[in-house]
Amino acid sequence: MASLRAATATLLLLTLASSAAATYTKFNITEILSESPEFSTFNSLLSKTNLSEEINNRQTITVLVVDDSAAKAITSLPADVQKNVLAVHVILDYYDPMKLDTIAKKTALLTTLFQTTGAATNRMGFLNYTQGADDQMAFGSAEPGAPLSSQLVKVVACRPYNLAVMQVSEAIIPPSIGSSGKGPDPQAKSYGSSPSPASSIEKAEGPEASVQTTEAEVEALKSSDDASALDVDDPSPAAVDAPESSQPAKSADAAKGVPTSAGNTVLVCTSFGFIGLVMLMI
Repeated sequence: MASLRAATATLLLLTLASSAAATYTKFNITEILSESPEFSTFNSLLSKTNLSEEINNRQTITVLVVDDSAAKAITSLPADVQKNVLAVHVILDYYDPMKLDTIAKKTALLTTLFQTTGAATNRMGFLNYTQGADDQMAFGSAEPGAPLSSQLVKVVACRPYNLAVMQVSEAIIPPSIGSSGKGPDPQAKSYGSSPSPASSIEKAEGPEASVQTTEAEVEALKSSDDASALDVDDPSPAAVDAPESSQPAKSADAAKGVPTSAGNTVLVCTSFGFIGLVMLMI
């Protein structure tokens, strides 16, 4: 009887632990941004376009946000373009400064939420990431001719290895979207449902492939040891569908006190799920 009670107690403990961990992995992007008034415009745009709900439904995501002044570049665009531009700021994997710093050759293509619609063309669904010689981390649209001028400012919020919210210096607007004044129909496909792995590969290899690179670019990306960076010759379904990413060798908690080149300090990234589980076990 004693062993039965012990087994029952163990099962109950494991069930509660699983439930607690699941609860702690939930997040709400609008609530997170509401704690920082300087991002009120960006936060409002996420809600207005319903992208906030799409982000909250993801398990692994990185959101690049801009302050109210920089957000004017987005609000000045036609309403049907704003959602596409915002989706370009949502990376389908977890990245914090420490993980970015481990990317081989300090450059990579990162898959965004816009890519999942199938409406992105000419690499508009990807971001270029580059870390300069001065260690400044910068992002830009991967569309040919786009500037690489949106610099990492600071970490706004971080929950390894599910959510990272980082401020960048300026909005990232693919030239074709910004100059045309009219982007692809935002109602054409839902942002919330990523294509299946098979369909993702077919899109990347088909005649309307979003990734068009030179041989040099392909070889450079192939040589990358970073599993989270996109291999444009054979796009990883994981990069497009964005499941939970594997944990990097270093804990993101170690980010405490690490300054960016902009002079800001990276906030501590606390794994709330792990802490919740430990507290429950105690």
